[in-house]
Amino acid sequence: MNTTPPIAGVAPLTHWGVIRAQGADAASFLHSQLTNDFAHLAADQARLAGYCSAKGRLLASFVAWRAGDDEILLACHASVLPATLKRLSMFVLRAKCKLSDATAQVPLFGVAGPPARQDQARLPAWGKVDLDGAQWIRLPDAAGTPRALLAGTAPADAPAISPEAWRWLEVQSGVPVIEADTVEQFVPQMLNFELVGGVSFQKGCYPGQEIVARAQYRGTVKRRMFLFDVDHPARAGMEVFCSADPGQPAGLVANAAPRPNGEGSSALVELKLSALDGGSIHLGEPAGPAMRRQPLPYPVPADSDLAA
Repeated sequence: MNTTPPIAGVAPLTHWGVIRAQGADAASFLHSQLTNDFAHLAADQARLAGYCSAKGRLLASFVAWRAGDDEILLACHASVLPATLKRLSMFVLRAKCKLSDATAQVPLFGVAGPPARQDQARLPAWGKVDLDGAQWIRLPDAAGTPRALLAGTAPADAPAISPEAWRWLEVQSGVPVIEADTVEQFVPQMLNFELVGGVSFQKGCYPGQEIVARAQYRGTVKRRMFLFDVDHPARAGMEVFCSADPGQPAGLVANAAPRPNGEGSSALVELKLSALDGGSIHLGEPAGPAMRRQPLPYPVPADSDLAA
C-alpha cells in the first residue's frame, strides 16, 4: 500500500545554483559546449542539458532557459557550480558571452501539486512562461505530482513544503542531477539522459560528443539508471552491490532523498544491466541493506534495443 502523503506547495531550492550566460554569442557558445540544442532555444522553452569532459563523462547537468534575447540562465546543483563556471569560462575565448554566478540574483523554487497546475504553469514538460516578473518552467511530473521550477518570487499564498520532499520528487521524476560526488562518473546514457531529453544527436560537436554518439549508435551501453527504495539513508556517490557478483560494485547512487513517509530513502541508481539478471541489489556493501526496484516514469530500453 502506498503510504506516501501528497506533496503540494513550494520549496526554496537551496541545493541549486544559477549560472548566467549573457551576450550576443551566449546561445552559440552554449550550443558548442553542452549536449543539447541551444541554437534553436525559443523563449517559451527550457532545455535539459549536460556538460561533458573530453571523455564523454558528465561534469554537470542543467535546466536552462532564455531570460532575455541575449541571456540564458542555467540551473545546476550548487555543489558543482563553482568548478563548472570556472571550466566553462576557460573556453569562452573571443565569444561575446560573459558567464557569472547569478545564484544570489535569481532565487529558485520548486512548485509541486495543485500550485503547479495554475494557469501560469499549465505547460508541456520543458515549456516556459514569464508571469509577474517570474519565470515558470514546467518539469516532468513525479509520482503523479505536477512540478514546476520557478525563478523569481514565489507565490505568497502557496503552502510550504520541505526541501527534502522536493528532492524526493526529483528522484521520482527519473531526471538525474549531477552532484559533486558523481562528477565524471557517467556517460549520459548511463543516466538515461537521452531518454529524458537531455541530448540532441542532430546538433554539432561539443566536448565528448564522439563518445556519446558512439555509445548511442553502436549499442555499447551496458549500464543504465533505475529507481530503487531502501530502508536506510542513501546519498549520491554510494556504491551498490549485486549478490550474484559481490566482489565488485555493480553501480553507483546518482541521487537519493528520504522518503516522505519516513521509511528509508528513494534513489536513482546507475547499474550494470547484467546485475538485473539475477541476485539482489544492496546498498554500500555486499551485505548492506537490500534495495527494491521501483518503476521509472518512462521505459528503459534493453541493451539490444540501443543498436536497433
